[in-house]
Amino acid sequence: MRSITGVLLAVILLASCQGNDKKEATPNVNAPRDSTQLTTVQWLDSSKDFGKIQEGQKLEVAFRFRNTGEKPLVIERVQPSCGCTVAEQPKEPILPGGEGQIKASFNSEGRVGTNHKTLFVYANMKDARTHPLEFVVQVEKKPS
Repeated sequence: MRSITGVLLAVILLASCQGNDKKEATPNVNAPRDSTQLTTVQWLDSSKDFGKIQEGQKLEVAFRFRNTGEKPLVIERVQPSCGCTVAEQPKEPILPGGEGQIKASFNSEGRVGTNHKTLFVYANMKDARTHPLEFVVQVEKKPS
């Protein structure tokens, strides 16, 4: 009995460790922020209309920004509004005066019709804890 319990415990611990490797830290939006480290951001484009694409096509999206503040801009996380969109964020802080971009890939498979998607950017911005980036695309059904 003792060996079965030990094996089960080892399996549970191993499984929980493997699951933790893939998780990203989620910013606590209610946590107090260090106001001395906040910066300002100019979004060079935060809304886009991509018109029509064919169902099944992958749409690559990029939103540009500039750090207009005096502190490095640290993008903590970019959260897409649904699983059909995968976001990519800068890994390094953007220095004052520097520019960067948030990239995303939208998979249109099974998404026929008008699609309004939002990426929520969590960063050390003065104005707000998060900033929405939005795009719209019309997905046309594949010809039969």
